[in-house]
Amino acid sequence: MRVLKSLGALALAQLLAGPALANCMPHSLRLAVIPIKNVEAMTREHQPLVERLSKAVGVPVELVISASYESVVDAIVSGGADIARLGPASYILARQRDRRIEPFATYTLAAGTYTPAGNHYQALLLTRADGPTSLNAVRGTRVALSDPASTSGSLVPSVEFAALVSTPLPRYFAALVYAGNHDKALDALLEGRVDAAFVASERADAYLASHAIDPAKLRVLWRSAPIRYDPYVFSASLCPALKQRLRRAMLDDPKALAGFVASQDATGLVPVGHKDYAGLERMMAPTLHP
Repeated sequence: MRVLKSLGALALAQLLAGPALANCMPHSLRLAVIPIKNVEAMTREHQPLVERLSKAVGVPVELVISASYESVVDAIVSGGADIARLGPASYILARQRDRRIEPFATYTLAAGTYTPAGNHYQALLLTRADGPTSLNAVRGTRVALSDPASTSGSLVPSVEFAALVSTPLPRYFAALVYAGNHDKALDALLEGRVDAAFVASERADAYLASHAIDPAKLRVLWRSAPIRYDPYVFSASLCPALKQRLRRAMLDDPKALAGFVASQDATGLVPVGHKDYAGLERMMAPTLHP
């Protein structure tokens, strides 16, 4: 009898989901993503995800590869995007502006030179092997960061590293150079345009692999505490029935998005919630409420 009641409840929920979804279905959806690689590569890699989400909800899904982290935050807060991939810190910045923004999925990461397998990564301060060999030696040099709203490429170093050396980054380094993304920060480092770079450990892993670079060419001077990886988030405007359909499309069938996940140097997609970023929110509190 209990099984029959459960099946009946499930059937009723599915019956009601149809009208609920129809009543809140927009004509199209927009997926905004932070700039991680070049636009051409990201557009190509995201096609399987765009197609799966579009099929799941029955309307076109447009991919928007933003020029900056802040523009993705603006889009998801303003309603210019319905779903977004944010960095952990840019999610916290977005949530400060609209606490209804909801994280729902993140990646599990493959093991790399700098990152263990799992769903956490770290901010790194890297130098070339022939560059500064200590934190004291890197003081007063030029350092690359990725984007002002990047977790590992700006915000965590601005709090955690600055606390370690008891000096704000602009006073510790001779110049802060914002490269735009982690790959460009590593380009600047290896080309000798800067002396050090703050980057995400998993992006450094992917960069070394894709460019066939010997890890011995780089030196790690500092690692942050572990950081939960990038969340996909829903805007506040999406209704529960639509969120459920999108969540299932991304999480319920790992094989369906296996190629896309591999292209992101990851091993899977898993559920995530705000509690997974609460520690980062506490760390960022002084910068959010100075």
